[in-house]
Amino acid sequence: MARKRRLLLLGGTGEALRLARELDGSSRVHCISSLAGRTDHPVLPPGEVRIGGFGGRPGLVTYLMNEGIELVLDATHPFATQICHHAQKACEDLGIPRAKLVRPAWVPSPGDRWTVMPDIAAAAAFLRVHPARRIFLTLGRQDLAPFVPLAGANDGDPGDGRWFLIRMIDPPDPDTPLPPGEVILGRGPFRPEDETALMRQHHIELLVTKNSGGSAAKIAAAAELHLPVLMIDRPPLPPGEILRSVGEALAWINLHAV
Repeated sequence: MARKRRLLLLGGTGEALRLARELDGSSRVHCISSLAGRTDHPVLPPGEVRIGGFGGRPGLVTYLMNEGIELVLDATHPFATQICHHAQKACEDLGIPRAKLVRPAWVPSPGDRWTVMPDIAAAAAFLRVHPARRIFLTLGRQDLAPFVPLAGANDGDPGDGRWFLIRMIDPPDPDTPLPPGEVILGRGPFRPEDETALMRQHHIELLVTKNSGGSAAKIAAAAELHLPVLMIDRPPLPPGEILRSVGEALAWINLHAV
């Protein structure tokens, strides 16, 4: 029997979970799924799984060498910039084939009220002059700090500040600074009708989100309610082969698993 090639699958997305399930029991590839460990109760893929960081680019190089990794498929979130760049450089250093699976970004439809922001800081700064007072934040725990000062950010009147509906997967740490408002917990995918009902219930006037792609329920809900959206653009990718679907990723793995 031919030896299986060792694949490191950088995961944490639905696409990575689907890939791990497709590769489970493969006769050609031994898949090791790597999760960053940012959520408390992740959905674990089948097969071998490691959780936690590598210790930067040097740590990743060491891991790849020690584990005899021969292929790397980066299926991390479109905004997971650090691991994406570390993987590109580490694989370049070691001559290991690497590709990045990138889910298609959302694009506005006619009538959508998007304002595209280059990053989180720009979105928070833009809100200082935007008239919306009830804002739906669908960002990670690590992205909330720039919005905390906006509580009384209108003409210096503390009573005229913003109120935020903040959705995240896990509850924030007790010492995490939060904007004023309400925290709700939830893990997608969500249904458009539920998102519409949630925004109506809380009288949301504006949605702030990253252009993550994938399930577009909140985008559809905002469009139905004619709400403006602050859409945070994706960061640039490092050089390398780009794959656009799970099918393309499987084909790439099969091509290199010889």
